[in-house]
Amino acid sequence: MRILHVISNLDLELGGPSLACAEMARAVAAAGHEVAVYTTDRTARGRLEVSDDGPQLRDGVTYRYFRHRWHDGWSWSWPLARALWRDAGGFDLLHVHSLYLFHSWAGPAAARAAGVPYLVRPHGTLDPSVWPRRRWAKTPVELLFQNRMIGGAAALHYTSEDERLLAEPYARGRPALVVPLGLSTGDYARLPPPGRLRAAHPEVGSRPLVLFLGRLAEKKGLDLLVPAFARLVEAGADLQLVLAGPDRGARAETEARIAALGLAGRVTFTGMLRGEDKLAALADAALFVLPSYRENFGLAVVEAMAAGLPVVISDQVAIWREIEADGAGLVCRTEVDSLTEALAAALASPAALAERGRRARDSARRHFDWAAVTPKLCAGYRAAIEGRLG
Repeated sequence: MRILHVISNLDLELGGPSLACAEMARAVAAAGHEVAVYTTDRTARGRLEVSDDGPQLRDGVTYRYFRHRWHDGWSWSWPLARALWRDAGGFDLLHVHSLYLFHSWAGPAAARAAGVPYLVRPHGTLDPSVWPRRRWAKTPVELLFQNRMIGGAAALHYTSEDERLLAEPYARGRPALVVPLGLSTGDYARLPPPGRLRAAHPEVGSRPLVLFLGRLAEKKGLDLLVPAFARLVEAGADLQLVLAGPDRGARAETEARIAALGLAGRVTFTGMLRGEDKLAALADAALFVLPSYRENFGLAVVEAMAAGLPVVISDQVAIWREIEADGAGLVCRTEVDSLTEALAAALASPAALAERGRRARDSARRHFDWAAVTPKLCAGYRAAIEGRLG
């Protein structure tokens, strides 16, 4: 099969779709298929340093980066559109990531013109808690092209059954392809020796670390996490909270809440962690926490599980059922009381914590390793190409 992924950017600081797209492309290429990714040079801090839009080969995937319009949140890129119209007919299927952006018009339009089927991954934007937001901006986009684009898709790609059920009222009757995101869990099997994060942040001392790994954004539930952590400290727990991720609008409010609750010195901000630094954080942590108000998958949760960390997540993280069923962690409601109880229960017994960590690693490997996910994704691609989704 010849698969073309279309996405607005590949900067991890701008969100999970970037990592998911690259990992998907790599896994399908490793399975013997021809895979390309067309994107723009946009990053959270400006532009990528790329000299032109020529192809770059990495991990068996051909990447092409196209110039985007400066300071344009829509990631407008006529060079990307021209390339899609020129090249779409050379592929069997287009996989379009995210909605309400320039590429989500250009990709499907080029595919329709070439007579090529396409999948759309909405990435949570059709969730009833998200869909009503910014109607003044979204409605014109929907009327201009997005409704037609969704209606013409071979299927919508969801990464969990929860996401599919929530999106159903806005899916315009299109078929669903439910395939989770994958992870190379073997990359997390051997972590750096413990102590590297502690050495970089001496204020944490020898306290057990509760790790949050993700964007510092409103939806991530930091307004629940900080008060819940404060209650544990007030009750005598000698813990350190580590908030690892780029600021997406919630850091200032979080810092104010930390100060108001008297947690100075008990919370560490690391900024975004990549590569070995991220693995070092996972190696030093005792527990991973993500109390999001809405998460259509939760790749950071799977990373923590693959590293052998037990997790505490809200029941709004779409993979909570697998975690609860496998005993890989504890699930709470999006309430401070419920989160406090879950954190306290998780940390109450070192032996139980270690057992949940073992189960978390097994669960990640069984459900989310690319060895399990890639065949499902390739089968979905084949069914879309052959018109069998419906």
